Amino acid sequence: MSFSVILHKILNMENVKKSTALYWFLFVLSVAAFFILYQFIGGVCILTLPFVCTYFAKALDIM
Repeated sequence: MSFSVILHKILNMENVKKSTALYWFLFVLSVAAFFILYQFIGGVCILTLPFVCTYFAKALDIM
């Protein structure tokens, strides 16, 4: 790609608002799974933390 093509793509970028409802739902679901696992199994609840953090970041449109 030449510099002019890249510059054209950068200048014509649009801010598109994405729906984050699915990510909020998955975040709440993963937080619920965290507390359920914490109540019954205890130490295994940390396995849900990557899901909690990822879906929270995606719901806030950080990632």
